[in-house]
Amino acid sequence: MVLRQMGSLGPFARPLRMIRRQLPPLNFITVHYLYFIGTCLAFALVFWGSSTPFRSVSFTDSLFLTVSAMTLAGLNTVNLSELNTFQQFLLFVLIMLGSAIWVSAFVVLLRKHAFEMKFEDIVAKARERRGRSRTGSRLSRSWTGRSGDRGPLDEESGKVQQQGSEGSDGKDTSEYEGKAEPEVYSTLDGQDDRDPTPPGRRGGPEMNGISSATGMPLSDDESIASPDRSTQPGITFRGDVNFAPHRLARSPDPVRRRTNTLFSMQGVGARPMSSLAPTSSLRGAVSAVGPPRSTPKHDISRYFESAAGWVARNSQFHGLTEKEREKLGGCEYRAVSFLAWLVPAYFVLWQVLGCLGCAAWVAYNARDEAEQNGLDAWWVGAFNAVSAFNNSGMSLLDANMVAFQRSYYMLLTCGLLILAGNTCFPIFLRIIIWGLWKITEHPFVVNKWFSSEQWEERRRILRFLLDHPRRCYTNLFPSQHTWWLGASVFALNAIDWAAFEILNIDNKELEAGLPTKYRAIAGLFQAFAVRSGGFYVVSISTLRISLQVLYVAMMFISAFPIAITMRNSNVYEERSLGIYAEDEENQESDDDNDENDDRDSPRQPNSNPGHLLHRAKTLRDHLVAGGTAAATHESNGHFVRQQLRAQLAHDAWWIVLALFLIMIIESGHFRAQPLVYSVFNFLFEIVSAYGCVGISIGVPWNAYSFCGAWQTLSKLILCAVMLRGRHRGLPVAIDKAVLLPGDGGARAEEEDGRIRLARTWSRGRGAEAV
Repeated sequence: MVLRQMGSLGPFARPLRMIRRQLPPLNFITVHYLYFIGTCLAFALVFWGSSTPFRSVSFTDSLFLTVSAMTLAGLNTVNLSELNTFQQFLLFVLIMLGSAIWVSAFVVLLRKHAFEMKFEDIVAKARERRGRSRTGSRLSRSWTGRSGDRGPLDEESGKVQQQGSEGSDGKDTSEYEGKAEPEVYSTLDGQDDRDPTPPGRRGGPEMNGISSATGMPLSDDESIASPDRSTQPGITFRGDVNFAPHRLARSPDPVRRRTNTLFSMQGVGARPMSSLAPTSSLRGAVSAVGPPRSTPKHDISRYFESAAGWVARNSQFHGLTEKEREKLGGCEYRAVSFLAWLVPAYFVLWQVLGCLGCAAWVAYNARDEAEQNGLDAWWVGAFNAVSAFNNSGMSLLDANMVAFQRSYYMLLTCGLLILAGNTCFPIFLRIIIWGLWKITEHPFVVNKWFSSEQWEERRRILRFLLDHPRRCYTNLFPSQHTWWLGASVFALNAIDWAAFEILNIDNKELEAGLPTKYRAIAGLFQAFAVRSGGFYVVSISTLRISLQVLYVAMMFISAFPIAITMRNSNVYEERSLGIYAEDEENQESDDDNDENDDRDSPRQPNSNPGHLLHRAKTLRDHLVAGGTAAATHESNGHFVRQQLRAQLAHDAWWIVLALFLIMIIESGHFRAQPLVYSVFNFLFEIVSAYGCVGISIGVPWNAYSFCGAWQTLSKLILCAVMLRGRHRGLPVAIDKAVLLPGDGGARAEEEDGRIRLARTWSRGRGAEAV
């Protein structure tokens, strides 16, 4: 349609087609970019126009502040205390609009609506089929009443079965005289334009009198008259041989995709060609496969009955019929509907409670600090709470959190908000769902209040979310991945805390402003804030240079724990990377089996030392391909290393390019003041912007960030860096949790299962040959 419209543009058609080829495909990441860029530009115009006095804040600074607020970078080129209340409120709104939880909640609501639209379409088609069936049935009965020499009508196929009367000459009389179409049997190559072939002559189990659908002997009514096979030479097949309807003779070419675009927009680490479209490499190679020989990780019967389905790596369901796929879609819809209110409630309650707690404390204990900046104390506390939860790092006070460095309450509360809004959000969310499941599963509670069928269905939903969270939500991970995420968060925060305390020993400049008795709590808060929170409880320039180097590294990897966990638990991870694992043989029960067994057992596994050792082993295998995990060529550790390499390659060149361009622009400042405008200070600011952290070394003559003293073009480059950095932690474009429900995902899952099993069988044959 678009191409036809371009053809009517005359001489402009060809240039427009060339431009269109360079545009990225419309997917989750593309829409995410459009949302951020469009919102930032719109708010920048309003922000700039609302300055008092007019144009007191330049448009460049207005754009920088709106981008910094929405990307949660938290850097500021002007002091926020100098802005009017309306401009501060705009930043307050932008911080919430750019929150990762807000965006993910909107995706959940959109998927819920898409599920409902799909179900309505299924119901409408079912009603239409029933209507056509009833109409055809009435016409058939009226025709049968007029034709006494015809047999009864088969309502399902629209065929007239032949009668064994004396007037019959043995010929097929199943066609009406121009009134109805004969049944067309599907042939081996799937083409419907050939002559109708009876089932008994198709080369399938029907040649032996066995139904390919049920595996049972065909009845006399189902049998089609054909010559006696016992007296004719030919090939016969066993009754348990299945023939899949793959089109081997005339396989259509795979879907053509544009590969010459400037931006692939497939996500970090994903192949430019990755999609859910079927590939041609294994089409028909492994047409009918059964479950692997290893024990499935999850029992599908917990959610619905399945004849031959099983669950493979990363919650991929294989071997399901169309009806079973619909049941799986129903489970996903109910789980998404549950998340559609849980995630927004989490997002709202944490911020409301945080605003009340922080605002009340500032109003009653730190009113002087707010009034010194000409601000209302309640507004300062509420702004800091929202900024902490969304990991922005912006503060209305010029001194940031230095004004509260001796307040245990503010530091602990804001530290908890930082964790709850970012790195620990998947952990807290899983704990909430697990706690609800445990409460509703308890025998006393079940017998007392929750014994109805409705509550049984809710327990089934909670269990499905715990077992297969990445089919429903981007920031909810399986048990093993959640344990790994928690361990990485704990280790990184412990390193930052210990480094703050150890490397600042005998730091006279720091001791002059921070008493020793407050150093422990200040170091803990700075450890929480340095990787994503963006606040600083002490002036960063007063810290030892070794600690500043560590902070650069921590800011650079700030998105790694959640981003790597998100992509490693993606249902379509193998398809996005183009690397397929093999189905592992029977191993020691992994973490998922342990958790599922614990649900059905009254014992407490956490008290068993062997359980803790096994947990440590699974966490080790998550990163390192060793032990049993190395039995397959591509273990889970191999996939994690692939994701890490892709993330590092994606991030490094942006930082190097931005540093090179900004140093060219700021060379005059460097020659005039080499200490203030040192290369390390520029690198620190760029990494902070790219990591969307927000801490800055600053400048000696003002309270704003170091970038506030840069040239206009340098600020615009840093805006691009912040936008790019905000999108580095997103899931890839073909992530089950961001795709709308459709048939492409089911086909992709089944194809991935065939590829994985083909690799496993090929490896097994090679081992037997050796």
